[in-house]
Amino acid sequence: MVRKKGPVWKHFQIINNNDNSHPHVRCKYCFKEFKRAIPTRMQDHLDKKKCQELNNANSQQNTTSIINTSNNHLSEEEQKSLETLLSKVLSLSFNLTNREEIKMQIDDKSDEIFSGIRHLGYCYQYGIETEKNEIKAFELYKEAVEKGDIDSIYQLGYCYQHGIGTEINETKAFELYKAAADVGCVVSIHNLGKCHENGIGTVYNPIKAFELYEEAAIKGHIISMYNLGQCYENGIGIEINKVKALELYKESSNKGHLDSLYRLGECYFYGIGTEENKIEAIELYKKASNKGHLASMYQLGCYYYGMGTEEDVIKAFELYKGAAEKGHLDSMILLKHCYPYIIRTEKIEIKVFEAYKAAADKGHVISIYNLGKCYENGIGTEYNMIKAIELYEDAANKGHIISMYQLGCYHCGHLDSMYPLGYYHYEIGAEENGIKAFELFQRAAEKGHLLSIHQLGLCYQQGIGTEKNETKAFELFQRAAEKGHFHSIHQLGLCYQKGIGTEKNEIKAFKLIEKEALKGHSGSMINYS
Repeated sequence: MVRKKGPVWKHFQIINNNDNSHPHVRCKYCFKEFKRAIPTRMQDHLDKKKCQELNNANSQQNTTSIINTSNNHLSEEEQKSLETLLSKVLSLSFNLTNREEIKMQIDDKSDEIFSGIRHLGYCYQYGIETEKNEIKAFELYKEAVEKGDIDSIYQLGYCYQHGIGTEINETKAFELYKAAADVGCVVSIHNLGKCHENGIGTVYNPIKAFELYEEAAIKGHIISMYNLGQCYENGIGIEINKVKALELYKESSNKGHLDSLYRLGECYFYGIGTEENKIEAIELYKKASNKGHLASMYQLGCYYYGMGTEEDVIKAFELYKGAAEKGHLDSMILLKHCYPYIIRTEKIEIKVFEAYKAAADKGHVISIYNLGKCYENGIGTEYNMIKAIELYEDAANKGHIISMYQLGCYHCGHLDSMYPLGYYHYEIGAEENGIKAFELFQRAAEKGHLLSIHQLGLCYQQGIGTEKNETKAFELFQRAAEKGHFHSIHQLGLCYQKGIGTEKNEIKAFKLIEKEALKGHSGSMINYS
């Protein structure tokens, strides 16, 4: 005998397992899901303050009220069109892609209620049940802000930061994030931290960034937990504490954050904050890869490729191919160089190039950098190193750290496209280029970029762009080595071996070089002679 469903069920939509007494359900008002429906939990959810207004009101009346409030200036036909749209959306089962995209832009709480105007903004921004219209989305967010909707303050800031329906204005974005953060909007607290960390609309301030991530993490914001882990791991605004970083990655990965799962894998792979455990690392990469995490697919591919057996090379190829087909730029670059006659991804490459170009034209800094990588590697366009360098310079001038490093390497010698993230052959260039390289490495090093700290050490050691200062070089290698930088640990070992910037210490030298040799640094034990 099937138990009769009580009144609480009318407020939830059954997604699947309809014949089951505990099916997968979703709240009709705020899209909170319960994979196993239990009436007491469902009622507790409805009793929350967030759901009371929608729960006690007729949804059609709400729809009409929203439309009338926000669109008094529209014609009757336009009002009816928007009313139909909003009615659809209020009962909409979002597809996975749209839901995941939206979750990236709002707080991690899945029972967040959208105000009506802001909800319409999302529909236009993501093309949900209507044609995508970012300008209309921006206008609706702006209107919602004027009516006092706190979450729309954040969303409007996001539009200004990324050029969604308007010109990019990082200063305005920062001001809006701050306004929303001041009244407790958690995702704005996080984004304000990103602004301070990366100098977006304000001066670079790692201490303030750390404080904001910590504040948002305490409030349960998952991405802030991850960023707080990054701060502890790399010494951003706080002393390095790799054990604490590992704990935060574990906490956020347990809550479903895939970047944290990937980074946790790296911690086990390289022994960061824990004992090295490559078996555990590979399992974590696999887990994230199976959920579609592109960097994990790429990293797992690199692991299999390094094993060298025919079976594992095939596995590596499949992973690279899978990530490339989903738009992962580094996987595309690797396939283009390593498998030029096996796979053709021209259509995907052109789409990726066009997407980066569209975002770069709006001033999106990371897209400007990635567009440079496309030109450097001939992804979706003709190879054009001059254009690539121009784009790297543009991104560097906008404060993009990796672009600073990329340009510094260019001025020191020549770019090696086989390593798309910028590990290049280090050659002494012209004096003018050396000065430029030194300045770029210094700017990026001041923001904690490990590769730039290492390269800055080489500049001081070899007198490139500055006077020779072996003591300063040693200090920089030590700084990067303490953060686990592979080549800096090796270089530090050589400093102890040869007395460069410090007293000779053969025991320390051997331990450091042995450590790196055991991790696979091919030149470490050869150089120790």
